[in-house]
Order: sequence, then C-alpha cells, then structure tokens
Amino acid sequence: MTKTVQVTGQVQYREGDGALLTIRKGPVEVEITELDATLGWTENESAETPGEVHNRAALPIADYKRYVAEGAIREDA
Repeated sequence: MTKTVQVTGQVQYREGDGALLTIRKGPVEVEITELDATLGWTENESAETPGEVHNRAALPIADYKRYVAEGAIREDA
C-alpha cells in the first residue's frame, strides 16, 4: 500500500556505493514492506534537468523508522 508522508528534516539515501543524497523536503509517496521503504517524489526542472524529474529511493526499514522517530519524516501528512 502506498501512502503520502511529509519529509520535514534531513533524509538521506545512498545509490550503490556512492555518496549520500538528500531527499528534498515536502510530500513523498512511500511503500513499506518488511525489509524496506521505497520513497518516490517529483522535483521541478532546473538548468541541469529540464522538465519534471521523478525520483525513487529505497531505505532499509530500520533507517525509515529512525527518520520517523527523529521527526525527519512525518507519517500523519
């Protein structure tokens, strides 16, 4: 089941072995399983990326729950 949550603080994820990337603040769709939470969001165009950019990130469920506990993700959105 997909639901909308609010990113209100610093939430980061890593693509492979790369650097940490930050998810922008605002509404984000999330689908939660036993193992992970997949977040999806859209960002507006920039000089580097014309048009809308659709992003997705998978977080281990422990990291997702930590962000919720810290208040960086608000589930009551």
